[in-house]
Amino acid sequence: MTDLIRSAALTSYREVARSVGLDPKQMIRKVRLPQACLDQPEIRIAVPGFRRLLELSATESGAQDFGLRMAERGGITNLGPVALIVREQPTVGKAIEALARYIHIHHEGMRLDVRHSGNTVMIVLNLRGRHPTALNQSVDLGLATVDRVVRSLCGERWRPLEVHFRYPAPRNRDRHQEFFGCPLVFNSEMDAVLLSARDLDRQIESAHPQIASYLRKRVEEIDTRPDSWDEKVDEVVRDLLQSGNCTVERVAEHFACTRRTIHRHLAEAGTSFSAILDTQRADLVVKLIENHDRPLASIATQLGFSAQSAMARWFRGRFGCTITEWRKGERPLAVNAA
Repeated sequence: MTDLIRSAALTSYREVARSVGLDPKQMIRKVRLPQACLDQPEIRIAVPGFRRLLELSATESGAQDFGLRMAERGGITNLGPVALIVREQPTVGKAIEALARYIHIHHEGMRLDVRHSGNTVMIVLNLRGRHPTALNQSVDLGLATVDRVVRSLCGERWRPLEVHFRYPAPRNRDRHQEFFGCPLVFNSEMDAVLLSARDLDRQIESAHPQIASYLRKRVEEIDTRPDSWDEKVDEVVRDLLQSGNCTVERVAEHFACTRRTIHRHLAEAGTSFSAILDTQRADLVVKLIENHDRPLASIATQLGFSAQSAMARWFRGRFGCTITEWRKGERPLAVNAA
């Protein structure tokens, strides 16, 4: 199953890409991601496509520090709800625990493992579905994000004890050295940021325990992420219908695959794209037509119908009455019971 990531991870992509001579929109097309991901931070996009974008951007621009540049211009706020709960923890240690526990809400393909060893704490980065080659930029971005989160909590003068990379040392380490400001270990057994155990006891002065408790409940509600193809397609279809641009091609862009792949996986799950689209249209249309001032032609366009008359025929077949009758409360008994 394809892991997804919030498009907020690409908040700084347009700026970074242009700074190294790339056309952001062209690069997005090359990896088959939706163009809207550059402007809408809550879109879910495929992690493999996101990773390919980073690696291809580094290769075509010659900027082998592309992942570091992304982290440099990004910030903890890009993590969305995860950032909120991290910042409200009483200590740095609790904040790191929260980051490790909830990071998958932002990035399903990323895991953090916090290990204690004497006076040292290791925050180990694991990338799900990782291939043995060409993920250096994703590793750099992941480790740099951890560094930036801890630095935002401890102060700008804080530096890790060491940073470890599983991949071989680049020909020029200067950029990594400048970014992390600590000893670097390449060809390591892990990708990790090492810090002093004493750092965990640092108090976060701005933290509010009551807010943290509230946010934890809210984040745990979000934590029920869909895990199968049909559930994830259902989620994307629901989001795209809200914006009025839902087709199987658009859905495929979010998963960085072809429409044929979407149809195949849904068939294996015992459903189809048209069935999912029909269900989501039915859920949304009854909300939209409650607004009597909104033209039906506008609603038909948002839901992807070729014309208002096409939506009218579909509505009668789906609900057993016309939209006018529905608005008057003249609905079939079976529908009212449901």
